[in-house]
Amino acid sequence: MATEVDRGQLSAWRRLGGLGLIGAVLALVLAAAVLVQGRQLALSEQALRSGDGYSVLSLYQVEIDYLRLAAQWHRSLSTDDPDLDTLQLRYDIWVSRVSLARTPSLARLMGDQPAYAATVAQLEAFVEHADRQLGGPGRQGSRDRDALLALMQPLEALGPAIHELTLAAAQRVAERADSGNRALRQQSQLGIALSVFLCALCAVFAGLSMRQTRRLQQRQQALEELTGHLREARREAESASEAKSVFLANMSHEIRTPFQGMLGMLALLRETGLNTRQVEFLRVATESADHLLAILNDILDLSQLESGRLTLSPAPLELPALLRQVEALMRPPATAKALALHFDADPGVPDRVIADGTRVKQVLFNLLSNAIKFSERGSITLDVRLEPGPPERLAFIVTDTGIGMDADARSRLFRRFSAGDPAPQRRQGGTGLGLEISRNLARMMGGELSVQSAPGEGSRFRFELPLERPTAPALSPALLDTRATGATRVLTVLVAEDHAVNRQYLSSLLEVLNHEAHFVPDGVEAVKAVQQRHFDLVLMDLHMPELDGIGATVKIRALPDRAAATVPIVALTADGFQETRDRCLLAGMNDFLTKPVSPQDLAAALRRLYGQEAADAAHAMAPAQPPPALGAGLIDHESVNAALKGLRPERLGELITQFLDDGPQTVAHLRAAVRDGEPLALRVHAHAARGAALNLGLAALAETAQALHEGAAHLPAHEVALLVQRFEELIPRTREAARAAGLGAEG
Repeated sequence: MATEVDRGQLSAWRRLGGLGLIGAVLALVLAAAVLVQGRQLALSEQALRSGDGYSVLSLYQVEIDYLRLAAQWHRSLSTDDPDLDTLQLRYDIWVSRVSLARTPSLARLMGDQPAYAATVAQLEAFVEHADRQLGGPGRQGSRDRDALLALMQPLEALGPAIHELTLAAAQRVAERADSGNRALRQQSQLGIALSVFLCALCAVFAGLSMRQTRRLQQRQQALEELTGHLREARREAESASEAKSVFLANMSHEIRTPFQGMLGMLALLRETGLNTRQVEFLRVATESADHLLAILNDILDLSQLESGRLTLSPAPLELPALLRQVEALMRPPATAKALALHFDADPGVPDRVIADGTRVKQVLFNLLSNAIKFSERGSITLDVRLEPGPPERLAFIVTDTGIGMDADARSRLFRRFSAGDPAPQRRQGGTGLGLEISRNLARMMGGELSVQSAPGEGSRFRFELPLERPTAPALSPALLDTRATGATRVLTVLVAEDHAVNRQYLSSLLEVLNHEAHFVPDGVEAVKAVQQRHFDLVLMDLHMPELDGIGATVKIRALPDRAAATVPIVALTADGFQETRDRCLLAGMNDFLTKPVSPQDLAAALRRLYGQEAADAAHAMAPAQPPPALGAGLIDHESVNAALKGLRPERLGELITQFLDDGPQTVAHLRAAVRDGEPLALRVHAHAARGAALNLGLAALAETAQALHEGAAHLPAHEVALLVQRFEELIPRTREAARAAGLGAEG
């Protein structure tokens, strides 16, 4: 028994020894083959680096231009009126070629031949002598006939020397090429022999390896089982990551609400007459709270990106309005640091594009905030450019005069929890997430975010997006003809809208269309009204106190009365994102109207639900009449024209006047929300003001209200307070612009 075991062990050792020997020989043969291939590569590279062929071509060019010069010299001397300009040009060309005879590669090729140095010296001597008579390149000499005749004999003497030098160089190149070919041929033969031997060894080794196939099959089965376990572990890890992201998102939302209240109280405390020391304490507390809130916002965005729950909502947007909103938010912090802030757009940049406006602004906010943070003096510039295609691209370029970054800092810039320069980052604060989030958003939108920077020279961030232009919808003749009359159907319409001016505006539109309107101020009253009487249609604002439009729709669809539960419901909102549309449809709404609601949009919605007879007006509408003059940036010409298609000018003036008269009350509500730290209330009031301003064409007020609506949850309290102040300051300016345009606005 022991002998059999010993024999088995000895056989195993022999097999291992045989495999080891074959492996060692294979390794030696492979090493030899590698050396041969390396030698062949070295010879090839040496031939390429030598540049002998180019050197000979250079000498050929010298000889060719010499012959052309000599021919032109003879022609010039054979006529009474020689063409000296052409001769001068030929001479200058040939002189420039003479320098080719002194290249390092040609010197290495011909350096051991005395004829080479002598010929080069003869050429240089002739050029030196001829320059005194003809002038060098770009200069004019005497160029008289006697001087040309005196130079003719030295010129002709150069021909044989140049020709001999060319022939010698060509012969030397041929000798080198032949030597290199012989060396390559020898190396190739050796490589072939090694390859044949290697193939034989591989065949032997393959035979031995076949014996391992059965063992590999057994191991494959074990690996498949292990893969299944790993797949299950990956699913568990992904579930844990999803749970972590959801937890971070929930905690960020829960913590952010009390922080807004605290920031609001700090903003109000600043106005209570504090001494210098208390003001400094308050400043530090506000900056710390703003910094912590920014961290929470970054964590929320990162958790959404990781979990895949962050989606894009591309929609048509007004690019100039978006840039004005960004400027309104970025100018206060830039002014606080005495930095100049410039916005510029190329003339070719379109006014309307299709993009996710919220995410575009988020990236621009991040880039501009960083530029302001890391700049102590100078300026910040945002350039918007149209890059020609195909495909066309829209480029947002943020340039600052800040501290800049070196190559190492740029390599860390877009890594998570990393900053370009750690020392300034510690001074300025931040999570290091903002640029990673911005690059991920840019790539989600099909674009890219890149940077150019140098220490002490500032930074230049480039945010590119593919340009998608909105297609203008074709309007039917019934929509374009505002005097269309015919068989009409009078509808009973319930309008759920909390803003008084919006209610009057919609009342006027429905009156023009000869429909009966009933109004309620919130979602709770809308549900009660649907239960109490029959309505043909419900126009439901999404943002209302007590119960919003989504919640009211869900309750109506759950009513036991089938007729009430199936009433058509059309959403009204200033939020045109696809995500909002999807929420409305999932809640059970039938259609979606974006503020400002034009007579054409309302008529189109009625036509989709009840046919043409519900959209035709029972009496003539007032034709659109552009106002005589509109305040630049304060009143939107197109929105006013759209409103005048459904309203008489005096009626539109009454609505504008009432909205502006209610302005102080709106400002009071906004300030109360800031004071009480209620971002939700701030968003509700800002949204209502924006919707009414859009309907009436009050562009500047609408943009400021939009900035308040978007910044309520994440902007520092003092910046929100500045936006409220801007809204208040715009009211009298808008009133003056409306008066000048003949749109009422008494007061």
